[in-house]
Amino acid sequence: MLDFIIVLCYGMRMRGDSIRVVHPLFQAEGDGSTPISSLQLIFDWMDVGKALELNKLWHSMLPALTNHFSCKAIGASYANTYYAVALWGPPISWNFNNKGYYELRRMAISSDAPKNTASRMLKIMRIMICKARPDVVRLISYQDTGVHRGTIYKASGWKPVGRRRGYKTTWSDYRKRADSIATGDKIRWEYDLPQKH
Repeated sequence: MLDFIIVLCYGMRMRGDSIRVVHPLFQAEGDGSTPISSLQLIFDWMDVGKALELNKLWHSMLPALTNHFSCKAIGASYANTYYAVALWGPPISWNFNNKGYYELRRMAISSDAPKNTASRMLKIMRIMICKARPDVVRLISYQDTGVHRGTIYKASGWKPVGRRRGYKTTWSDYRKRADSIATGDKIRWEYDLPQKH
């Protein structure tokens, strides 16, 4: 029996896809099928640690998120397998502190996710945040123009409200952070949430 448990645990560690399994101890893994539409994805709050691992696997420019201590995570899954993750938290910029802003710090999507996953995820996350955080009045996110065109924000009704020139040297260079530093111009996108009276 002990040999079987060792083999089982070893096999779980060796599987490349095991990190994507939603509940590895309680449910069987997916049947190998992939969703053909973003409408098939299920969105829910998830463990931040797992979201960080998947972000590291999928994010094009910023695989690490070192200041994640106040973040919450949302995942998109199908057949017990994650296809996208997002991490939300208080704004990095002190200018937005105590104003009811909530920042999309990272959003990472697997290469086999269905078309329109990003824009659908933005819509569903808005609804989820409205329910969970009635104190939030505005969502913000930053686009690196060197990598992305901002299409997902436009398609989801976000507004571009600020642009900052990119730079190559930041305080984080001196701390020798392991993750990439985005150097393209940045556009800040915002979405005002409906207010409950």
